[in-house]
Amino acid sequence: MIEQINKLRKEKNAVILAHNYQIPEIQDLADFVGDSYGLSKEASKTEADLIVFCGVHFMAETASIISPDKKVIIPDPEAGCSLASSITAEQLRNWKAEFPDAVVVSYVNTTAEIKAESDYCCTSGNAVQVVNAIPADKKILFLPDKFLGRYVAAVTGRDMEIWNGCCHVHEKIGDINFNEMYEKYPGAEFLIHPECGCSSSCMLKSTMYEDCKNLKIFSTEGMINFVENSDAKDFVIATETGILHRLKKAKPGRNFYPLSENAVCEYMKMITVEKLYNSLLNETVEVKVPEELAAKARIPIQRMLEII
Repeated sequence: MIEQINKLRKEKNAVILAHNYQIPEIQDLADFVGDSYGLSKEASKTEADLIVFCGVHFMAETASIISPDKKVIIPDPEAGCSLASSITAEQLRNWKAEFPDAVVVSYVNTTAEIKAESDYCCTSGNAVQVVNAIPADKKILFLPDKFLGRYVAAVTGRDMEIWNGCCHVHEKIGDINFNEMYEKYPGAEFLIHPECGCSSSCMLKSTMYEDCKNLKIFSTEGMINFVENSDAKDFVIATETGILHRLKKAKPGRNFYPLSENAVCEYMKMITVEKLYNSLLNETVEVKVPEELAAKARIPIQRMLEII
């Protein structure tokens, strides 16, 4: 199947994109591996006619929004996202009605309908920068991730209403007994994703306590960049375990430990080599955001790009 996949991608002028949380076999087959927004940017730059998005459904939607002239397919249309599903467009419209003068900032991990109702999009890596760029007298509605929202509110000091949504995988990581983890991994760098249930307490501890300075909060791409430039030997990673494969490839000979072995997204793991092969062979299932909706959803994305 791997030989056939490589043959088909050449014949069809296809590019295979894989999220950091995909299984190792999919990551190794991909032309690009990264976070959801980074992959969509790669999609917009590619000369390929066909984009095979190995990730969850909202990611393929974002690629379709950014690259409307390309065909985007996803190997398993049932690969959803608990975070993206935590708010509907109707719920957002009702929330906006409660705060008519507020500015809506939506995490890129949302559906096209949510983006279309938003003023700005953001990623976990640039959320603070986006919020800081909004006039200080404006109230902000931040959605859908409550942990990322709390982190951003704490860093910026902004007046924010935060939606009560979360990624079920990151939420389960929860609070951490840092003393216990330090004893288990002495001298390790602790890299924490801001979607984690522990992110707010991690940030406060790293700010307030002298012995917590090796706690760092990063997006997945931030983790990759930090590891590539670090001299540390050991790293404890608090995010979905799929990223460990990419980290090990980025820095061979270093030790990477998941903060939780159970931090596994069953939706990300739904895409297999066999499903990738069948999708590429038959060019199914296509993800196409209608142009009227896509045009509205591009506005908050473009505003984000103008800031960063």
